Amino acid sequence: MSSSWGQKQPPRSYFQLSYYGSPGLSDAAQYASHGVREQTAELAAFALSEVASSVDSPPRHEASLQCYGATGLGSESSEVSNVQEVIHEESEPSSPDSLPGRPHRTSTLTALLRNSPPNGEVENSGKGSTGEIRRGRTSPLPMDQRPSSPPDERTALLHKATAAQTEQTRLISARDLEDQAPSQNGSRPRTQQLIARLISEGVSIVQRAASPKSWDRRAIWKRGFAEPISYIPSVVLGLLLNVLDALSYGMILFPLGQPIFANLGPDGISMFYVSCIVSQLVFSCGGSVFKGGIGSEMIEVVPFFHKMAFTILAQVGEDNPKSVIATTILSYSISSVVTGLVFFGMGACRLGSLIGFFPRHILVGCIGGVGWFLVATGLEVSARLNGNLEYNIPTLLKLLQLDTIFLWTVPLSLAVLLMVCQRWVKHTLFVPCYFMTIPAVFYFFVAAIPTLRLEKLRQTGWVFEMPTAGAPFYHFYTLYDFGAVDWKALVTTIPAMFALTFFGVLHVPINVPALGFSTGVDNVDVDRELIAHGVSNALSGFAGSIQNYLVYTNSLLFIRSGGDSRTAGIMLAIGTGGILIIGPAIIGYIPIMVVGALIFLLGIDLLREALYDTWGKVHRLEYLTIVTIVVTMGAWDFVIGILVGILLACVSFVVQFSQKSAVRASYSGVEARSLVRRHPIHQRYLREAGRQIHVTKLAGYMFFGTIVSVENRIRALLEEDALQERPIRYLIIDLRHVTGIDFSAAEAFTRINRVCTVKNVKMIMCGVTQDGETGKGLRSVGLWGGDKDEVQFFEDLNSALEYCENELLKVFYSHRDALAQRNAQASAQYLDVPKQNTPAFTYDTTFSSPRKNLLHQAAADTLTERDPILTLKWHNFKQPLPLILQSFQELTAKNEDFWFKACSFFVRKEHPSGSILFRRGDQPNGFYLLEEGILRAEYDLPQGKYYESIVAGTTCGELPFFSETSRTATVVAERDCIAWLMDDHSWRELQGQYPDVASELLRISLKLTSERMAAITSYVMTSSFAH
Repeated sequence: MSSSWGQKQPPRSYFQLSYYGSPGLSDAAQYASHGVREQTAELAAFALSEVASSVDSPPRHEASLQCYGATGLGSESSEVSNVQEVIHEESEPSSPDSLPGRPHRTSTLTALLRNSPPNGEVENSGKGSTGEIRRGRTSPLPMDQRPSSPPDERTALLHKATAAQTEQTRLISARDLEDQAPSQNGSRPRTQQLIARLISEGVSIVQRAASPKSWDRRAIWKRGFAEPISYIPSVVLGLLLNVLDALSYGMILFPLGQPIFANLGPDGISMFYVSCIVSQLVFSCGGSVFKGGIGSEMIEVVPFFHKMAFTILAQVGEDNPKSVIATTILSYSISSVVTGLVFFGMGACRLGSLIGFFPRHILVGCIGGVGWFLVATGLEVSARLNGNLEYNIPTLLKLLQLDTIFLWTVPLSLAVLLMVCQRWVKHTLFVPCYFMTIPAVFYFFVAAIPTLRLEKLRQTGWVFEMPTAGAPFYHFYTLYDFGAVDWKALVTTIPAMFALTFFGVLHVPINVPALGFSTGVDNVDVDRELIAHGVSNALSGFAGSIQNYLVYTNSLLFIRSGGDSRTAGIMLAIGTGGILIIGPAIIGYIPIMVVGALIFLLGIDLLREALYDTWGKVHRLEYLTIVTIVVTMGAWDFVIGILVGILLACVSFVVQFSQKSAVRASYSGVEARSLVRRHPIHQRYLREAGRQIHVTKLAGYMFFGTIVSVENRIRALLEEDALQERPIRYLIIDLRHVTGIDFSAAEAFTRINRVCTVKNVKMIMCGVTQDGETGKGLRSVGLWGGDKDEVQFFEDLNSALEYCENELLKVFYSHRDALAQRNAQASAQYLDVPKQNTPAFTYDTTFSSPRKNLLHQAAADTLTERDPILTLKWHNFKQPLPLILQSFQELTAKNEDFWFKACSFFVRKEHPSGSILFRRGDQPNGFYLLEEGILRAEYDLPQGKYYESIVAGTTCGELPFFSETSRTATVVAERDCIAWLMDDHSWRELQGQYPDVASELLRISLKLTSERMAAITSYVMTSSFAH
C-alpha cells in the first residue's frame, strides 16, 4: 500500500439518515431504497473477505454480483428486521386533579394553591401524613370535621373551603388564568356568540332600567353625566372630522358634473351621514374591539360609484332622468348590501387571514388610481366643468380661461400650502383648524368688500348653490322609485359592485391591525371586525345608504383625544344625527374652495403614496405595475385597471421567479457522498468513480416559469461535449425543498427522463413523499408508479447516494472477480512465477465510452494499489486480529505484533436481529468492533432525530466509552450481528499491562470522532442550499 494513501483518514462505516417525521410512515414498496441497506452490508462483508476472493481460483460471489448494470445482490440479500424493544417510561405521580372523582378542570398548580393547607398545618400534621401531603395525595378536612382550637396569631382570617365548596365556587365564579376547562361557548359559531352577547347585554340593560331600586346613584352620576361631559371635546373633534369628510366624500357621491346629478350634492351628504351613524352604532355597541373606532365612507370607493352612475346613464339615456336617478341610488344601496354579505361571510368562515396574500403593490396602484380620480374630480368641482374631465385641447382652454383659472388654482394652492405646512406642524388638530379658517377668511373678505355678494358668488362658482327650498334631510329617500328603476341597467353595474367590494375588502386587514398597533390593542381579531363590517354595511344598505369602513386616521385621532369609549362613540353617532337634520341648509353657504382643497389634498396624498413613496423601494416590475394601474384607472376605467393590475402582477411574478434559478446547488458524487463510511478500498474506488454521480438540488415551487431553467441546465449536462468531459451515469434530483409542482413542471421532468434514457443516464429523484403535493404531481404524469417505472425514487438524498455508490461498487467487484478468474485460468496452464503488479485490464474492447473507461481505470487503479501479500497475511490470523488491522489500518502505523497484545481483551458477542446493545443515557460499559451485520444507532436530540447504520469493519460506542460520558444513542441490531466487545474491566487491565496500546486506542478514538464530525458537517452542507 502506498505511503501517500496511508496518510489520509478515510471515513468509517457510519450511515446517517436525517428525517423530519416518524420513521416508517412511508411504504417501503413505493421507494427504490428497499434492499439498499442489505446491499451495503454485503458489500462491507465482501471488503472484509476480499483476500479469499483474490486468491481463490473461482470467484466466491459470482452468483450474487452481476455484471455492470445489475440491480441487486441476488438471494444472499435478506430482509432487515425492524423489531425493537419497547422503552418503558415510568409515569409521573398523579396530580390532585387526576384522582378519581375529581373533574379535570384546573391545572395542578391551581389545585395545589387552592387545596394545600398553610405551612403551619403541614408542619403540625400527624405522623405519617407528611409524605402524603407533599405528594399531593390528601386534601384538607372539611370545616365541620376539623378539630376546634382557639384562634391565635397563626389562625387564617379566611378559612379554607371544602372540596364541595371549592367545586361550587368554581362553577359560579370566573375561571382563573390557568383553568384549562374548555369554554361552554367554544363550539358555538362566532356569529351566534355575537348575537347572543348583544341580546344578553340588551336584556340586562332593560332589566336594570325596569328596576329603579337597583339603581346606583353614584354610578348613574358617573356614567350618565360625568363621563359623557368629559367626552365632549373628543366628540366635537369627531363631528368636525365627519363634516369635513362629508364635504369631500359625500358631496361628490354623485357625479355633479352631469346635469342630471348636479343638484344631488346635499343628498350625497345626507346618505354619507346615515352611513356614518349606522356604522358608528354597530362599532360602538360591541361589534368592534375598538371602543372608539369611527366608521365612515372610504374615499377610494367614490370612483366606483361614478362608474355605476355613468354605466346606468349610458344604458337609460339622459332623456329619462327620473329612471337614471332611481336606478343609480338603488345600485348604491344594493352594492352596500353585497359588500356587507361578503364581509360577513368571510368573517364567519374565518377567512380574514387570506386577504393578506393579495399582492400589496396592486393595492398601492389602485390607491394611486383613486388619487388621480380625486385630482380630476377636484378640477371638475372647482372649475364647474360639465361632465367628466376630458383630456383634450378644449378642456385645457376651458381651464385656462380668466373666469375659470382662479376657481381651481386657489383650492389647489390651498392644498399645496397645507402640505408644505404639515412638514413643520405635526399637531393632530392642525388640518381641521386649517379648513375651518378658510371659510372664516372667505366671509371676512365678503363682509369687508360690499361688491361681493353671495348670489353673485354662487353664480360665478365660488359658493355652492342653495338646495331646493324646503328640502328635508331625508330628501334622498324620495329618490327611491322602484317603478322607475331600469333593471337591465341595474344588472350591468354588478361588475362594478364586486370591484367595489373587492377593493374594500383589501382595506380591512390593513386598517384593523394598524389601528390595533397604534392604540395598543393586542386582542385584535380580523374575523370579528369583518363580521362587524358585514353587519354595518348590510344595515346601511337596507337603510338606503352606502358602504362604510373603520377609518384608521379618524379613529386614531378620536381615541387619542379621549374618545376611547363606547359611550363616546354613541355620543358621536347622536351628534352626527343632529348634523344630518340641519345639514342641507348649510350647503348653500360653503365656499367651493374648501371642498376643492380637501379633494386636491386627498388626491395628491394618494398619488404621492403610490408613485413617490414607492420609488426605489419596490421591484422595477412592481413599480411598472403600479404606474400602469394608475394610468389605466385615471385615463380609462377603474374595473379595467384592477383587472390589468392582477394580470400584470401574475406576469411580474412569473418573470421575477423565472429569473431566479430553482437550482440551488449542484455536486458530483465526489463532493456529495453518502454517510456510509465504507472500507478504504471502497473509498479509493468511489473517489474516482463518484464523478459519474451528479446531484442537482431544487427548491421553491416548481411551475412553468421556473422549470425552464432547470430543464435547460440538465440538458446542457447531457450534451455530448459535456459527457466527454464529465461522464455522468446517475442523475439525482433532490426535491426535498420543493414546496409544490404544477402540471407543466411535472411534464418537464418526463421530458428530462426521456433525454436521460437516450443518453443512458439513470434518473433518480429523492426527497419526495407519495402523498405530498409534489409526489401527487409526479404521479399524475406517470413518472412515479407507472408501468415502466423508469425513474427510481428515494426517501432522501442519502439513500439515493448510497444506492448509486452500491451500483458502482458492484462494477468494482465484477472487475475483481473477473481478474481472479483470469488469474486462476493462467495459473492452471503455466508455471506459477512471481509477477509484477500491473494494471488488471490493460485492454478490454468492452470499455469504449467515457463512462466505461472511467470505471475501468478506477477499478484498475484500486486493485493495483492494494498489497495482496499483506492482506493475505492478515487473513491467516485469528479473529479479532484481522478485524482490528482492517478497521484501524489507515488510522495507525502499528503492525500486527503491536495489536496482537490487545486481542485477548476483546470478547466475541452475538446479537440477534432486534436486540438492543445499549440505550441513550446509559453509562458506557465497553466499545465494539463489528465483524458482521448492521447496527442502527438512533439519536433523539432536541434539534431532531436521525439514525446511523454501522456496518461490518467499523467501531461502535468508543467515544462515550473512552470519554466516560453517557451514551448519546440507542443502538439496535438490524440484522444478526457478530461483534467484539472490550468492556470497562478489560480496558483497565489493558491500561495496566499495555499502556502503549491503550494510548494508541485513545488516539484512534479521537481520529474517528474527527472523521465523523467532518462527515456530518459535509453532509449538512451538501444538504443545504449553499454551493
